[in-house]
Amino acid sequence: MTALRTVLVTGTSSGIGLATAVRAAEAGWHVVATLRDTGRDQALRAAVEAAGVTDRVRITRLDVTDPQSVAAAVSEVIDEYGRLDAVVNNAGVGRLGTVEQIGVEAFRSTLEVNFFGAVEVTKAALPHLRAVGGRLIAVSSLGGLIGQPFNEAYCAAKFALEGFLESLATVAATTGVRVSVVEPGPVASEFVAHLEPSVPGLIENAGPYEAAFKAYFASTAGLFEQAQSSAEAAAAVIDVLSAEEPPFRVQTSDLARGLAAIKLADLDGSAVQAVTGPWLT
Repeated sequence: MTALRTVLVTGTSSGIGLATAVRAAEAGWHVVATLRDTGRDQALRAAVEAAGVTDRVRITRLDVTDPQSVAAAVSEVIDEYGRLDAVVNNAGVGRLGTVEQIGVEAFRSTLEVNFFGAVEVTKAALPHLRAVGGRLIAVSSLGGLIGQPFNEAYCAAKFALEGFLESLATVAATTGVRVSVVEPGPVASEFVAHLEPSVPGLIENAGPYEAAFKAYFASTAGLFEQAQSSAEAAAAVIDVLSAEEPPFRVQTSDLARGLAAIKLADLDGSAVQAVTGPWLT
């Protein structure tokens, strides 16, 4: 890779995506920072300006659920910079609730953004990444390893994302493209605030799960007291982006590493359920 490396980052209006865009620019990358709604770019522009990297960040619209939008954004990168060295698939949405509450359509819409969106961007980017021996990174979650109560749709999407990329990784490597997933644990960002549906509405409509839902929120509040910042999580993304030999799977905190280790050694599923079950009591 040359000093003129270019990275496309999706979902940069806030949180890990915003922090990744800024940190990548600070590290010397040309950054194409994309977001679905360019009317929500104020925080990104302010952060870019504060970091003094406005000359290395291009803000572009990209809706990962729209193939034409994806194709246009990737073409814009090639037209502007002549190459695409890396992609960070970060765009995602949260979805709380069990299937009886939120329904099957909620699962479809969550997978559309968190999984199929990443697939669409990956497909469009791979020819260009292959041309330069580039990097493909996805911001996953511990929810891509550990099924978490009342996060069925979100975890299903992240499990699918990790299965897709774990399968792709060895294939892409034969053509010089390195694939990695980054797994944050709890992160203090606007992502939680934008969860759908709202927490009060979920509890109100929890039916037989009301007691479990209240216990879940009480338990996970403790986990979020240990939350890392978006900048800390983004630092792990930048490490993978710049590593000479990037690993496939990276956790962004000690808490995430500890929980991931439980799952990856849990052959019968009992160890994970011993961790998550008490969240509901």
